Amino acid sequence: MAQPRPDQTEPEETGAPAEAAGHLSDHSGEPPDEKDPRGAARGASAAPGETPPGGGSTTGEGTAEGAGGAEGAGAGGGGGGAEAAGDRPPSLWRNLDYLYWWTGNGLSTLGTSVSMIAFPLLMLWATGSAAQAGTITGLQMLGKLATLAVGGALADRVSRRAILCLSSLAEALAMGAVALLVYRGDPSIPALDALALASGLAAGLKNSVAAPVLRRVVPKEQVPDATAQMMGRDMVVQLLGAPLGGLLYTVGRWVPFLFDALSFLFITVSSLLIRRPLGPDRAPGGEQRPGLVAEMRDGVRMIRRSEYLVFTLVWGAVLNTVAQGLTLLFIVLIHHRGGGPNAVGLASSLAVVGGVVGAVAAPNLIRSLGARRVLTLAAWTFAGSFALVALVPQPWQIGLVMLLGMTCMVPINVVTESYEVRLVPDAYVGRVAATSRFCFQAVQWIGPLAAGVLADAMGAPSATLLLAGLMVLLALALPFGRRHLAVLDIPLAEVEELPAPTAGGPAPIRPDAPGGQPPAGPPAGDASADDVLTGPAKGSP
Repeated sequence: MAQPRPDQTEPEETGAPAEAAGHLSDHSGEPPDEKDPRGAARGASAAPGETPPGGGSTTGEGTAEGAGGAEGAGAGGGGGGAEAAGDRPPSLWRNLDYLYWWTGNGLSTLGTSVSMIAFPLLMLWATGSAAQAGTITGLQMLGKLATLAVGGALADRVSRRAILCLSSLAEALAMGAVALLVYRGDPSIPALDALALASGLAAGLKNSVAAPVLRRVVPKEQVPDATAQMMGRDMVVQLLGAPLGGLLYTVGRWVPFLFDALSFLFITVSSLLIRRPLGPDRAPGGEQRPGLVAEMRDGVRMIRRSEYLVFTLVWGAVLNTVAQGLTLLFIVLIHHRGGGPNAVGLASSLAVVGGVVGAVAAPNLIRSLGARRVLTLAAWTFAGSFALVALVPQPWQIGLVMLLGMTCMVPINVVTESYEVRLVPDAYVGRVAATSRFCFQAVQWIGPLAAGVLADAMGAPSATLLLAGLMVLLALALPFGRRHLAVLDIPLAEVEELPAPTAGGPAPIRPDAPGGQPPAGPPAGDASADDVLTGPAKGSP
């Protein structure tokens, strides 16, 4: 807890002089607060940092940081005319940059799924302690949480491509070191714990860049499709990762970790192959940037400016916590109904299938029914699945109900994440997305803990019904929060960006209704910090 553009008005300067990577933080910046009349008004032009629907046929690394029309020359590939005529943009599968991003992340996620199975197995083999197996998993999760908020600020400050490459290489080195220690025999437990923590710290930095990069490689009106496709991909990867991890572990205890180390290299390669600049925009005239802590505060201030972002942050954090509790309870319920490990595996597979179905259906549902209706219907159906899963008598029936529940869970995520990406300016999207993830992950541990305590105290069926009651309250909050969710009544492509906050800024405003201000945008020719790493692409003037 995602445009048509005017005719080109002036040429865009592409590329930037190469500089030492150590100076990235001095030269990268966010768009100035002054409003650019060429910025993306609703349904008229592209927002700063947004890529046009030209697929992968980019003609240069010249960036979307200029005016909407100039962006079409730097990153467009012939899709602007179709969009201006009101046609839907080309399929994302024709967007080469998106394919690089989608494939690299998918392979890396598969490697992570494999090592998440192998780490507990390794600890059980080495120590015989379930507590130690839980410790090493917990260290990875704590590492991710520790760097999420800082990573979000860095994603809006220094080259996102550099963060992707360096953090992925750090993860590859950590997993490679684990593979080496296990291959040599009798690995040191403190060393494995330290490497798991280091891997988590790097993963937090990498994850904080995901939302800003997606915004750069996908036109905003296609963010729901991209979000759904990535969620569906991750569901399939989870389905494959567990058995593949067990198979590789039987080949050799070190093999899953080597597989994971190699998988991280795909993100590095794919991020280097993406031709569009990934940002962030550089401040004009070498303008001095505020400190890192001040920029993190700016991200929180940006969230406070939108009633939608505040509502979905709180609502989504509670929903995620309740869903984590159900994840534990559905296993306990299967055991309570007499099912064994095979029944748990079958039910888990059915839940994954439901997630894939939801991912495929979500974009079309949003276009046909509207975002608010999809969110409301999905929330109520998800709540109903909670109650039903506590009442059905057979383990396979629990799996079918979970299939229904996951089919509804994915559209909820697609709606909330797509509108967040559309509202937040490129210069702040890293901080806002990382703050949201931090809040979700900071409280999600409460769900399984509370669910386990409740199941011991009142039985698994009663504990599940209690969580169903909490989900009903969350569904009821949607109509009561109608004013906060007013932006969902606007088609995604017509939603305007939030204006950038000022230091000590004015009282929060509500851009969640039609008629807000156009977003700020840097002047044409502004370079991206990303160009420091990559330089201009082929074909740039």
